[in-house]
Amino acid sequence: MSLFKVSVVARNTKDESLVSLPAEVPVDTGSELTWLPKDLLAEIKVTPVRKRSFSTASRQLITRETGYAILKAEGFETVDEVVFTEPSDMALLGVRTLEGFGVVVNNIAHRFVATTTLVAKA
Repeated sequence: MSLFKVSVVARNTKDESLVSLPAEVPVDTGSELTWLPKDLLAEIKVTPVRKRSFSTASRQLITRETGYAILKAEGFETVDEVVFTEPSDMALLGVRTLEGFGVVVNNIAHRFVATTTLVAKA
């Protein structure tokens, strides 16, 4: 997990006028998905599309709903699957969102660094 937070804004993929308030979340390169508060996602009418199981750091198996949102942080933007957090869960920005942003994390400078996207050879 990284040692810094970023301000994330989520938008509804079907109605981009529905925009969340910014949420300060830690950058977690050890988490596959981005986790955002259920209430924040409900306010912008992001709907759950399925349930997924996750293994926590303490090896506990939990199930959470996921849906799709447009995510923006530090000037970067992507569409990604997000986890609807329960009150006991921590919100965080996961590695798939970072890959969608096209960035790597500079933990010393506490910022994102744009990278080039790899393309498979034909």
